[in-house]
Amino acid sequence: MSIVVEGITKHYDTQVALNGISFTIPSKQVVGFLGPNGAGKSTMMKILTGYIPATSGIALVDGFDVALNPIEAKQVIGYLPENNPLYYDFYVKEYLEFVGNIYKVPNLKTRVAEVVDMTGIGDEQRKKIGSLSKGYKQRVGLAQALIHDPSVLILDEPTSGLDPNQIVEIRSLIEQIGREKTVMLSTHIMQEVEAICQNIIIIDKGNIVANGPTKEIAGLAQDSKEVVVEFTASLSVEQVALMSAFGKVANPQENVYIVNYSDNVDIRTKLFNFAVENGLVIVQLQQREAHLENVFRTLTGNKQE
Repeated sequence: MSIVVEGITKHYDTQVALNGISFTIPSKQVVGFLGPNGAGKSTMMKILTGYIPATSGIALVDGFDVALNPIEAKQVIGYLPENNPLYYDFYVKEYLEFVGNIYKVPNLKTRVAEVVDMTGIGDEQRKKIGSLSKGYKQRVGLAQALIHDPSVLILDEPTSGLDPNQIVEIRSLIEQIGREKTVMLSTHIMQEVEAICQNIIIIDKGNIVANGPTKEIAGLAQDSKEVVVEFTASLSVEQVALMSAFGKVANPQENVYIVNYSDNVDIRTKLFNFAVENGLVIVQLQQREAHLENVFRTLTGNKQE
């Protein structure tokens, strides 16, 4: 196993960010690490990469304990944090050589040429990083994570803020890298997970609520349905409680509610009657096909952001 986590707990004063979680990630797989904002994803990634210590528990990366053997663990990890901290005044090639020297990469010029080619930044390598588009900055971030040829890549929201074309390009690159390395991928884009991840780990409020093959977890949606209903005004707490009798209710945006249910009866008629009885006006009422996003919402009980 490339990553082994056993009973990891993390406290910030009285707040419990991670509550004794355990999981394993096999070698040469792309694994989606999912959860709503504040669930503990970034905390777990920072523990694995040695940025912060766990309160208790054991984390191993390629057999190295990140607490007892931090240098050895870092040598086998490539990390792209969510905010992608780059030195904007560096030229791309200069920056990669700088990072490579930190890792004491042998045959550095050859290795820089390899990752430049791998990440598709050949035409940009002599430009300053600050002048690059967001998509190319993400590629440079991936290149620095790969420069020392790590066996494990940990990527935190690598496609955040990219346009649709850039998302497809970065997604394709991650899928390609995953054929040779272990990739732990945190993202809020469910289509991305379904497209490139072999396994999924879902975390909520510091606890793991699902862990298994992507197809198996996505298959849970086949037994569930959802209806999107939009009213002209937000519901009261009491009204939401009444609507919860039809299924699990999420409120992703103002005046919009998603009801997830497993009953064979179409609940749109019930929702229409509910609106009439409560003096509510419906703007839209739509049955939607169930997919991984439904499972995510059902398991976390939170809106996706």
